[in-house]
Amino acid sequence: MTALSIDIRRKSYPARGGSPGRVAIENLSIAAANGEFLCLVGPSGCGKTTLLHLIAGLDTDYDGRIDTSTAGNPRIGYVFQEPRLLPWRTVRQNIELALPDGDCGRGSLIDSLLKTMGLQDASHQYPRRLSLGMSRRAALVRAFALEPDLLLMDEPLVSLDAPTARKIRELLVRVWLERPHTVIYVTHDLREAIALADRLVFLKPSPAAVLHEVAVAIPRDHRGEAEIEAFRQHLVEEHPEIRELL
Repeated sequence: MTALSIDIRRKSYPARGGSPGRVAIENLSIAAANGEFLCLVGPSGCGKTTLLHLIAGLDTDYDGRIDTSTAGNPRIGYVFQEPRLLPWRTVRQNIELALPDGDCGRGSLIDSLLKTMGLQDASHQYPRRLSLGMSRRAALVRAFALEPDLLLMDEPLVSLDAPTARKIRELLVRVWLERPHTVIYVTHDLREAIALADRLVFLKPSPAAVLHEVAVAIPRDHRGEAEIEAFRQHLVEEHPEIRELL
């Protein structure tokens, strides 16, 4: 499992084609403990996705440092906003494609994850036959099958209806509790963040920087809608500036 330390002094995008340059992140420091589920909450365009790209190593053009406590290179899983399933491969083939080369020993894990996510009967279907909710569940299985040390999730439930999002959220927590690892989850939905996280990190509008950090003081087996809403109301009353981020 991975402990994560982030200290980004500046991440900017240069001017191009007459457009002015932009500073996306400035003086941002975050730490995540081993096995912690951390939710980054902030408005659209504040730099959350940019931050995930930096953590994943997809973008290395920044001033700062990102460290993990894992010896060697941690195994990183990434669940994007869109499922990104290859249309010419079946659900199972999409999952297997993400595994390390030559790793053929995870069949039972894939079977277990597909069953947990309710996709055991869809494993040989192609993405065009899947609903959006099923596609998002398949993307989650693909990430968990990698058995990551660190899992990055970029609004993976966006655009789903509330009942479907709630169901997938419950499945996500179930699988994570069975196989704990560090999770960095991006969302602009405060209720979703409270339902999922051990700790909330609120980011102010671009350039991204930490505004508040709050532990979610609700036991995981008592996070019903009433408890989540009560915590949300208390949080917004205590930190009214959070309203501007949502």
